[in-house]
Amino acid sequence: MGKTLLIGSCEPFSGKSALVLGIARQLIGASHSVRLGKPLATSFELGDNSEVSNKPLIDDDVRFIGETLGLQDDELIPSLHLISPDTAQKRLATSNLLAGEGFDSLRQKLKESSKALTLLEAAGSLHEGTLYGLSLCQLAEGLDAPVLLVHLWQDSRSVDSLLAAKQALGDRLAGVVLNAVTPEDVEKLEQNVVPSLKALGLIVYGVMPRSPLLRSVTVGELVRRLEARVICCSERLELMVETLSIGAMNVNSAMEFFRRRRNMAVVTGADRTDIQLAALEASTQCLILTGAGEPLSQLINRAEELEVPLLKVEHDTLATVEVIEQAFGHVRLHEAVKATYAFRLVEEHCHLETLFRTLGLPCLGNPQ
Repeated sequence: MGKTLLIGSCEPFSGKSALVLGIARQLIGASHSVRLGKPLATSFELGDNSEVSNKPLIDDDVRFIGETLGLQDDELIPSLHLISPDTAQKRLATSNLLAGEGFDSLRQKLKESSKALTLLEAAGSLHEGTLYGLSLCQLAEGLDAPVLLVHLWQDSRSVDSLLAAKQALGDRLAGVVLNAVTPEDVEKLEQNVVPSLKALGLIVYGVMPRSPLLRSVTVGELVRRLEARVICCSERLELMVETLSIGAMNVNSAMEFFRRRRNMAVVTGADRTDIQLAALEASTQCLILTGAGEPLSQLINRAEELEVPLLKVEHDTLATVEVIEQAFGHVRLHEAVKATYAFRLVEEHCHLETLFRTLGLPCLGNPQ
């Protein structure tokens, strides 16, 4: 009989997909069979039209991880529902909080004779998906499966959410992985905080440092979110943006500031040619122009020479900055460079052998 492990979080964009990817990669590297799924899809390329399509409802994150790891189609478990305003309205109209017949089919599929470990990624938070009968708590109880939580850690106040999760999940909470920890605090956290969490019944199986790369966003994603016009270098929209800078100071101060930043998106007024040219000479991944006016041909030519995408938006600078800041850390793990980094992060900072041994799951050093 196969084993199932639920990966959940207390809030969205905590790093579930990165953890699933890292766990699955290590299992496959040890010659174990792996299946992946997300019972409640949160992103699907066909949107709400999936219900009238013959295409299986495979969440975009699951599909990306499957393609990255070279999994077969039958190793990707279709979702039961897609969370969206339209489907939520339909569920609400039925006044039915049960997952339905599909859940019984999922449970049966997980009980099939198999040596594979099934990794199921839950929805964004502890209770998201309750309307569909597919919240983390409902899945853990319905499948009688252990839960590994990945949790964003800021300071000791972050433990409140974990204690609430333990109260809700009970003995099914197998442990936690703390994520996005300030790199210089990782060792201190492992020495001082992890033992205290253990005393509270919270077993920590990893402390992962914050990664600007995993929080980064592509230029193409910024174009989509900002509804920006691409003036040049449209073939370079895959560049990764890790930081945001606002060019609102004098040019000398700007040059000094830009030198200290890396992989920037620089937002500045369309009339600030001096700032724009200074930004192009730094570690700038894209230059975003706001306000009235068009860039000078001199700027466009230099951007093309340096292969830096030049974007023009209709928003003012403040609105543009708000959109970009919202994007950081709130995009999906859909780039190969992020996947490669996630592999290393989980391998170096998570104690999966201990977790699997505790749960009676496949041992990484003993292929089956």
